[in-house]
Amino acid sequence: MRNYSQTLQAELDSQLQFIRLETDDQIKTAELSMKILLSVMHKLKSFTIKYKFRNDAEEIAFFKKIKPQFLSKLIYYNKILHIETKKPHGGRKVLKKYLCNELIKLKGFFDSNLEFYKYYRTGSSYLDHKYFMRGKPDLKLGIDTYFFESDPRFATTHDYKVAKIIAHDLIEVYLEDELAKLEKESSREITQDTPKFKMNWTDTKTSLIELIYALHTQGVFNNSQAEIKDIAAYFEKVFNIDLGDYYRTYLELRNRKTGSTKFIDTIRENLLRRMDEAEER
Repeated sequence: MRNYSQTLQAELDSQLQFIRLETDDQIKTAELSMKILLSVMHKLKSFTIKYKFRNDAEEIAFFKKIKPQFLSKLIYYNKILHIETKKPHGGRKVLKKYLCNELIKLKGFFDSNLEFYKYYRTGSSYLDHKYFMRGKPDLKLGIDTYFFESDPRFATTHDYKVAKIIAHDLIEVYLEDELAKLEKESSREITQDTPKFKMNWTDTKTSLIELIYALHTQGVFNNSQAEIKDIAAYFEKVFNIDLGDYYRTYLELRNRKTGSTKFIDTIRENLLRRMDEAEER
C-alpha cells in the first residue's frame, strides 16, 4: 500500500505542479486540479477495496495519514473554486469583508470540532482504532453525515475530518495571502508619473518570472547590482501584476524535465522568424 500510494502521490504532485506553472487563473487552476484529483481518488479507492491490509496498524495509517493527504487537496481546490466564483464585484472593502467571512467559516468548523482538533494536533492515538478503522461506527464520537453517505469499504468515521483539517490549513493560508494582497494594493503609493498608455502584462506570471531571472542573470540593471527582489517589485508595479512567490516558481521552472526556459526560447524563435520574414519582403 505504501509503495502504491507514494507512486500515486508523486504523479499527482507532478500534474498539479504543471497546472500551477501553466495556469494563472485561479478558477481554471481549481477546475483542472479537481479533474485530476477525482481521477486519482478513483484509482486509490479501486486499489484500496481490493487490497488486504496486513494488520490494524497499516489500516489505521492509511486512513489517518495517507488517504487524507489526497482527499484534502480535493477539498481545498473545491473550496477555492467556490470562493473565486462567488467573489463579489466591488472595491477592496467589499472584497475584504467577503474574505474575512470565509475565515470566520473556517473558525466555525474548528469550534465545532475542537476536541478532535486537540486529539489530531497532539498526535494522540488512543482512539485510532475507532476513528480510523472500517467497521461498526461508534455513534457517540461525533460522526459527520458524510460518513453515512460514503462507501464503507473506503471510509472510516474520521478520515474525512482529518482531510478537512489539512485542507482548512491550506485555505487559511490562501485567504490570508489574498487579504495581504489587498493591503498591499491599498498602501501602495504612486512615486512616478503615470504613463500615457497603461501597460499590463497579459502573458502568464511564469513567463514574466522566467524573463526577470534571465535579465537578472544577465546583469542588465544597475551594472549587475540590482537584487532579484527589487527587479521583481519594479516589474510588479510597472506591469500591474502580483507575482506571488516568484522564487518558488523559479524552483519549479528549474525542476521542469523539459523546457525550463520555454518563454525565452519562444520569444527568440519568434524574433528570428520576424527578422527572416522582413528580409524576404
